[in-house]
Amino acid sequence: MAISTYRLDQLPGLSPTHAHNMAQLGLTSTDHLRRYGTSVERRQNLAQKMQVPLRYVTKWVILADLAQVPGVGCQFNGLLLHAGIMSVAQLAECTAQGLYTRLRRLHVTTLQRNDLCPSADQVNLWIQQAKVIARGS
Repeated sequence: MAISTYRLDQLPGLSPTHAHNMAQLGLTSTDHLRRYGTSVERRQNLAQKMQVPLRYVTKWVILADLAQVPGVGCQFNGLLLHAGIMSVAQLAECTAQGLYTRLRRLHVTTLQRNDLCPSADQVNLWIQQAKVIARGS
């Protein structure tokens, strides 16, 4: 299974200015950012070069990591992060029912609606895809 990769301007929470600044540093895709941000030192270096707090870079790297799961991509990576999922490895360890319940609760609490929540089958697919990616790492 091939991992998904996106242009950085598709990453939720990343402004066009920040995406442009990363492109100037050679980071143009979620895969580039994910690979670059594997160490704290590199994330600190990027934060310093971009003159942003380290927590911003850390969030962007987490979102880039989650985006590599084909069913998640840049559409649902922010939702997973808000639900407390910080990596593909952590997603791979989730139970489908437990994560689905958490996501439904988050949707109802924050959006006051449930119709935009991914289905239980989608959540199960994400976990299966994450397991394949985690095994390949």
